[in-house]
Amino acid sequence: MGHNINFNEKTGKHSFFSVKEKAWHGLGQIVQDYPNSAAALQFAGLDFEVYKRPNIHILDNGNEIISTSSFYTYRPDTNAVLGDRLGKDYEVVQNADAFGFFDAIVDGDGIQYETAGALGKGEKIFITAKLPGYIKVGNDDMVEKYLFLTTSHDGLPNISASTFRSGKH
Repeated sequence: MGHNINFNEKTGKHSFFSVKEKAWHGLGQIVQDYPNSAAALQFAGLDFEVYKRPNIHILDNGNEIISTSSFYTYRPDTNAVLGDRLGKDYEVVQNADAFGFFDAIVDGDGIQYETAGALGKGEKIFITAKLPGYIKVGNDDMVEKYLFLTTSHDGLPNISASTFRSGKH
């Protein structure tokens, strides 16, 4: 398929949502109005928590050793392991907190969540949000402002945010 959008077998839905536009590869949920961050989490299937637990090593004699330096992350709603070679200092950033980061940037005022989703088993999430206002370019070109955020639960670089501009109005 090539899209790598997470399919949650328990809910029977792909973890992606889009406002008004046809969803990515025709998958996910299309909504008509811009949701708040809590609803965006639900529409995109990102309303799950992630836990970090120590790895257990099985010795040749069958005994188990609980690691103090090697950890894994998993999501209890599907029991999917998201990352399995994590150090003790790795900290999970919950999806709700990643969305909260966006809300805090503009005090939640006028931010419009346009797309969000999860890739793989849910180890990577992404969010696109339109910010209030425009940037004027030249005499009459008005350009929309967007934020794009990605985060991961697999031990690879955690939160990354960038801005981009789109469209002429």
